[in-house]
Amino acid sequence: MPSRRTAARLGAAATVAALLVPALPPAPAFAHNQLTTAVPADGARLDVPPREVVLTFVEPLDPRYTQIVVTGADRVPVPAAAPAVSGTSGRLALTGDLADGGYTVAYRVVSQDGHPVQGAVTFTVGDPPTARTLPLVRPATGPGKVPFVVAGAVALVALVAAGLWWRRPRAR
Repeated sequence: MPSRRTAARLGAAATVAALLVPALPPAPAFAHNQLTTAVPADGARLDVPPREVVLTFVEPLDPRYTQIVVTGADRVPVPAAAPAVSGTSGRLALTGDLADGGYTVAYRVVSQDGHPVQGAVTFTVGDPPTARTLPLVRPATGPGKVPFVVAGAVALVALVAAGLWWRRPRAR
């Protein structure tokens, strides 16, 4: 049978673990598709408008569930053909002329595990006076700083409480 002190330490460790686990950020989902490259690249400044947009992903794409749309700063879609899918790449031929300005390429694909993945990349054509793009969708960037701050605060409170509990005066 463990001593009272050992039991108290085990109880404190279990309490700290129980408080920290919910505050940890979720593990990334490894089965979800991810964009690896975009042409034009995200944030690119182009002198000449592109004739097509090519997005390449980690996993093969299903043509039935691949959506790619290019919009201008006014959020009006640029005339384009239907997306062509080949393996891990989706290609969108632009049939309309692109004036100087900011553009957003929004995409939505389905991972092999069935989860939809969406995001966007932006590019600018020419040198517009106000090159501002208005994205339809922004990619998910994972957990922000908030879970780490919360986890740190919970850990600090738990450690202080455990330290005070261990140092309390004991009746002999």
